[in-house]
Amino acid sequence: MGGVVTRYLVMAMRRPSFDDAVIAPHLAFLDELRAAGQLDMTGGFSDRSGGAYVLVDVASLDEAKAIAARDPLALTGTSDLTVYEWNTR
Repeated sequence: MGGVVTRYLVMAMRRPSFDDAVIAPHLAFLDELRAAGQLDMTGGFSDRSGGAYVLVDVASLDEAKAIAARDPLALTGTSDLTVYEWNTR
């Protein structure tokens, strides 16, 4: 059996002010995280209320929060981002 692996789940829920123009910069941000080896998976919710992504190879919850704070969704204030420390098996 595998051990526990700490990942960080970032939930991004759209605000009423959400603007589709932020999607392309957000996807570019995720591409940068993937290239750096810090993005495990990502996806949007089928009801278009938001989405989530999973960070890996991040040292702490504070570091994960700092990464999420650089997301264009957070910088533009069009989504509420919440980061959870997630112990997965």
